[in-house]
Amino acid sequence: VRLVESGGGSVVAGGSLKLSCVASEDSRRTKCMGWFRQVPGQVREGVAIIDLNGSPQYAEFVKGRFTIAKENTENSSLVLQMNSLTPEDTAMYYCAAGPAGGCLWLETYGMDYWGKGTLVTISS
Repeated sequence: VRLVESGGGSVVAGGSLKLSCVASEDSRRTKCMGWFRQVPGQVREGVAIIDLNGSPQYAEFVKGRFTIAKENTENSSLVLQMNSLTPEDTAMYYCAAGPAGGCLWLETYGMDYWGKGTLVTISS
């Protein structure tokens, strides 16, 4: 499974960005999809995931600001709408996919496939 992210960039605090991810297939291997982020020197952390029924799960630090959604296309595709961004949101954002069970936890070990990441930079 190949995952390709797009939409990263630089904005000032309070701004918005929309990330997109397209998977190379829609199969049992992509029933759970999500976004994770990582700052250099820190562990990769879960941002939001969405299961095969479209039910989302968010990290506490993005609730009310970020929205994850699937798009109805031939292949599995995913978006992350990020609003009210702060400098603390600066990170490399990764799209991830895994089997349905991967959505039991907002953790990296639930995912089997990863994109190369897209950089999000928020200035104050």
